[in-house]
Amino acid sequence: MRIEKMVSQGSTGKADLVMPGTNMFASKLRVSDFAPCPTMIPAALALVAGALCGLVLTGTLQAAGTAVSQKGRMFHPGNLVVGRGDTITFVNDDSDLLHHVFVESDSFSFDSGDQEPGSRTPVTFTERGTFQVLCGIHPKMKLVVRVD
Repeated sequence: MRIEKMVSQGSTGKADLVMPGTNMFASKLRVSDFAPCPTMIPAALALVAGALCGLVLTGTLQAAGTAVSQKGRMFHPGNLVVGRGDTITFVNDDSDLLHHVFVESDSFSFDSGDQEPGSRTPVTFTERGTFQVLCGIHPKMKLVVRVD
């Protein structure tokens, strides 16, 4: 049996939970008054399967690297810590703006060239250190990447 929410016809207008076909209020019911729902086991299995798929997908995304969004003339996130040899993919999420990612330092340099809207540019950070990633088109766009 299931509990259904029904509005009482009393003067208070409060909603009470009652057992269908009875006058029993839910406050007088015990868990043992209910039979297991026949869809409970398939629903639980679907939940477990979904969780496992999420774990597999998360592992795949982590193995593929980190994505940094370029949107609204900002990097999202604004600070990042990665390991040496990790790849960061810069994604131009602006629908109408070009971006141009670059890094200039003594130990590591990179220049993406112009990035069209929707483009994805992978950059592998091969050296340890702290690097400032800039946009050659939008000078206020700054990202700090620490490579451990």
